[in-house]
Amino acid sequence: MSKMSDDDRDIDIESDDDNDSDTGTSMPQRNSTQNFTQEEKRAHHNALERKRRDHIKESFTNLREAVPSLKGEKASRAQILKKTTDCIQNMRRKIQANQKDVNELKHQIAILEEEVRLLESAKNGSEIDASSYHQLINCDHSSDGDEQDFSRRSKKMKTSYQT
Repeated sequence: MSKMSDDDRDIDIESDDDNDSDTGTSMPQRNSTQNFTQEEKRAHHNALERKRRDHIKESFTNLREAVPSLKGEKASRAQILKKTTDCIQNMRRKIQANQKDVNELKHQIAILEEEVRLLESAKNGSEIDASSYHQLINCDHSSDGDEQDFSRRSKKMKTSYQT
């Protein structure tokens, strides 16, 4: 590891922080830092470091307020990161479960639409193919779409959106 002088480190820090992509701000680059005294360079470095720390602190505060289990609580940064990770994983599980429910409901809708189509055909005097109708009815009951499962899903969906 090579040792940098204070001047080299100040120049390196200034070049990193002048074009700060996180904040979207950029300061005009200076042609030379030789015109500044050591105290001015140090003060500039300290200001940039303070700005960086404030940005990190504000980001942790925003993150803490975004996580329901941490809202309004006092927590360390490690706790904030852990609870945020837990929250994200929990949300992913909920999304997967909701997607499964959506797919099951789409399947039930398709079956019901076909049943309506067959019944409308019968109402208009067309003869219904009994085997098609029985196949449709059997598909409906064997597709994990019975009344109890539908009721469980409806109850689950209502409670998951209230939290």
